[in-house]
Amino acid sequence: MKKYFLFLFCFIGFSLYCFAQDSGVSVVIRFYDKKVYYAENDPIFILVTIANSSPSVYRFRISDDRAFFVDFDARTPANRPLEQADVLERRRSTSSQIFYRDVSLEAGESFSFIENLRDYVKINTPGSFIVQAKVYPELLDIAKRQTVSLGLNSGGNMMSNRLPLQIKPKAVIGADGLAVALDVETGAIIAREKISPDQIVTWTLRARQKSEWEKFFLYFDIEKMLMRSGSRQRQWRAESEEGRQRMVATYRTELQKSLTDSDLSAIPMYFEIENTNYNMEEGKVIALEKFKTGDYIERKRYTYYLEKKDDYWTIIDYTVMNLGTE
Repeated sequence: MKKYFLFLFCFIGFSLYCFAQDSGVSVVIRFYDKKVYYAENDPIFILVTIANSSPSVYRFRISDDRAFFVDFDARTPANRPLEQADVLERRRSTSSQIFYRDVSLEAGESFSFIENLRDYVKINTPGSFIVQAKVYPELLDIAKRQTVSLGLNSGGNMMSNRLPLQIKPKAVIGADGLAVALDVETGAIIAREKISPDQIVTWTLRARQKSEWEKFFLYFDIEKMLMRSGSRQRQWRAESEEGRQRMVATYRTELQKSLTDSDLSAIPMYFEIENTNYNMEEGKVIALEKFKTGDYIERKRYTYYLEKKDDYWTIIDYTVMNLGTE
């Protein structure tokens, strides 16, 4: 009799899982930014997308604190689960009211958001892992969360695809005190080359199109970019060397999340170098860039300012002119 109930329990769970997948509503996860991840505390941003490819409207609730709407499971190749992050337990043990809103997805629509995997899972050692997300359309029942398994799709909860994650050993630190950039595909060190200003802008924009942030930042003079802001310039001068490194790391993170210089972090669907002008020390590259915005395509003209130092060109500033839509 016990075997019968166990079989029935597993069958119901599997049926609900298949229903969620076959209903036309899916959950897909991918890395928000392609980069080399290290066994440290740098964020691992995951883009979660709920897509409705069914002919009917799909409705769900999403909490302001995503910890009550989504969960992440990371496992080793031996199928051993990693521990939950300490911060996750604190977030879910709150006794305050959980605020949420109702979301309706029409046929063909999708809904996306970004979460830091380290807010859900402890990843402290290098290695290979498999990451999967679980979405709770009716929000996570805290009273029952210990009995809700990530492997069982119950109550309409939905599982995502499985995402392979590679964690590298501690980053190699360069002479400037910052982590040396590594190629995501090969793991090889990405080094600056002695190329012209227009080639640098082309490299940078192509890297942004592919969300390859390590390559995107390669030809930026981050210190000069920070100095564009008067308040940051004053802070930089007052900081110690360690504090300046934190400012650089913060700027990179904020740029990746579009919290600063959003024009710079926007992804162009098309770009064309219109003009390049430079001498032995300074350069200027003008590029026409197009961006998909809803049903329209925005046209913008970017001017990138570059500076040559030790035979290498770097981007130190930029301006943007809006040209309307097409």
